[in-house]
Amino acid sequence: MILEVKGGRFSYDNKKDVFSDVNFSVSSGELLAILGPNGAGKTTLLRCMTGMLKWKDGKSLIDGSDIRRMGEKKLWGIMSYVPQARGAATSYSALETVLIGRSSNLSLFSSPGKHDIEKAESVLEELSIAHLRDKPLSKMSGGELQMVLIARALVSDPQILILDEPESNLDFKNQLIVLNTISRLASDGICCIFNTHYPEHALQRADRSLILSGGKTIFGSTSQVLTEENIERTFGVKAIIGEIETPHSVFKNVVPLKLSDDNALIEKSDDEDALASITIIADDFEKANHINALLHEYGDIIIGRMGMPYRKRNVFIINTTFDGKKSRIEELSHRLSLIPSVSVKTVYQKDTEQHK
Repeated sequence: MILEVKGGRFSYDNKKDVFSDVNFSVSSGELLAILGPNGAGKTTLLRCMTGMLKWKDGKSLIDGSDIRRMGEKKLWGIMSYVPQARGAATSYSALETVLIGRSSNLSLFSSPGKHDIEKAESVLEELSIAHLRDKPLSKMSGGELQMVLIARALVSDPQILILDEPESNLDFKNQLIVLNTISRLASDGICCIFNTHYPEHALQRADRSLILSGGKTIFGSTSQVLTEENIERTFGVKAIIGEIETPHSVFKNVVPLKLSDDNALIEKSDDEDALASITIIADDFEKANHINALLHEYGDIIIGRMGMPYRKRNVFIINTTFDGKKSRIEELSHRLSLIPSVSVKTVYQKDTEQHK
């Protein structure tokens, strides 16, 4: 399934556009992150793409069909939306709240039945929040409430899941729980889109990213969109993108250094050739097809490859050498790093000119 936005434009007063000429697509199994400064229109963009707000120009498409021509029941049987969790005063329990998400599966005037209750309980169990079954929303923490809202969205078995800042205002533990849940849902084949204020979350989780700033957008693979240059021009801060190496993998991180005065959105222009080696270790042999498919996409820059299963540890190891544009090598490394149960390490040849 593919969700597309073509030529999207929106304004509240028909005078000044919030954004214009928005174009992107995201497919089943992909995770798209939308970033931008406060007030850029990220939530508005989500509401437009779901049909909750009407585009002034452009359209949202699901598998090529304009969502405006779909009935609401059909649309919301395909798509689910998770709003920002800002606290709740209601006395509804988690189970009652999740059951509301079954409304698209019920006929008019009908009530949830045994199957619906079993489905809701199953989703609560799947998200490891079954212990919240009877707890009122008004007594939940922000992290608990966010997970219940995600459960409410998932109970209708959506193929497209859209989340508005799902990890905001949460502590580290609850941020990880939410992010791990979204990543797992994407790996299970759901098309996931989320707004975020955290570039590092996009770098560590998202296949693709869209930056929204000054009414303009830039969209593409996360490794190419979230550059130091674009972070500076979008958020008005000079930042560095660094790598944190653990015994299992390498993670991208963003460190802001100082304020910048230049807020013009640009794309990274330098793209030099590079020689690099990527080492992959996976403990799930079912991931082999996914890894091989990705390597096949970049076959034109592969100059050497060696793979072997290591039965003693029940893992397989692949070492691949590349000679090509650094941007493509970075893109592949990033996509590989998003596969669950896969450890990835990329090493580049030293710049010999700097060491003479």
